[in-house]
Amino acid sequence: MEVAVAVLAYNNLNHLMRYLPDLISCSQNARVVVIDNGSTDGSVEWIREHCPAVDVIELGNNFGFADGYNRGLKQIKSDVYLLINSDVRVNKGWLEPLTNWLKKEPGIAAVQPKILSDRQPDRFEYAGAAGGFVDWLGYPFCRGRILETLEIDLGQYDSVTEVHWTSGACMAVRARAFEESGGFDPVFFAHQEEIDLCWRLRKLGYKLICEPKSVVYHLGGGTLSYHSPRKTFLNFRNNLLMLSKNMDFPRVIFVIFIRLILDGIAGIKFLIEGKVLHSWMIVKAHFSFYRLIPKVVKYRRFRSTTKLNSVKLWPRSILSEYFLKRKRTFSQLPA
Repeated sequence: MEVAVAVLAYNNLNHLMRYLPDLISCSQNARVVVIDNGSTDGSVEWIREHCPAVDVIELGNNFGFADGYNRGLKQIKSDVYLLINSDVRVNKGWLEPLTNWLKKEPGIAAVQPKILSDRQPDRFEYAGAAGGFVDWLGYPFCRGRILETLEIDLGQYDSVTEVHWTSGACMAVRARAFEESGGFDPVFFAHQEEIDLCWRLRKLGYKLICEPKSVVYHLGGGTLSYHSPRKTFLNFRNNLLMLSKNMDFPRVIFVIFIRLILDGIAGIKFLIEGKVLHSWMIVKAHFSFYRLIPKVVKYRRFRSTTKLNSVKLWPRSILSEYFLKRKRTFSQLPA
């Protein structure tokens, strides 16, 4: 089984200099490829001079995380794509526990490692932690991370677990399944595109797991800061887009209505905190989503001709458990 470790890069030479050499030395049984999204900071030149064993695919423009990977992966012939952010640190032995699952279990489409913070290595990292879940209102959360609360890793999530989504920061995905699902949705550009992909993979009948024997360390915010208003826009818009594409009808109508109210409350909270621009980004995200509704309707009509599995979500509200019941860790949540 051929494995290609694919790093998507865009003007983050500092991260490539810091993390790419270790990635190469710890991935000796795989081909390492950097997909460059039109960087102008000398990234490509540095790679060719200092990491000649790495293949570089130059896209010429910034197509975002979603379509950048789509376009780059089309040029890579491999059985498994190992997608990994440019700001992820790996150690020896990180790769095989992930790819072994795809070798022996054809029903598994994607596997993620345990993702810890490179800033605080004893804590889980926001983007994926020990595997992701989605509640009935469409809010994502993880083993080891609920909303903004990050747990200390004490081995409490060291079991292999089937999950709802695997993190785009580091995930091994079966190439055939990736192509069958249609890949990432380019409209997302960045943020939550992997959750959308994983939802579609599950609807096709595939399983997704987290394998904690593989551990990586994610710096986070490498391309777009966690506190960026642009990130707020993408997260709110893309979450609505993901729900409208994938949730069963007619439940999706009710859930979108509830989300409009909850997003309004989030906007008011930002205003109270003095984050006026973030509040405006929520409004902007909603209008952007409304303009995409015709595309969503067309997509759902097209997918209705394909036999798909119904996907189970976590049946409770993570907001209710977190804010009302004060349950701040995954292990405190009801099964």
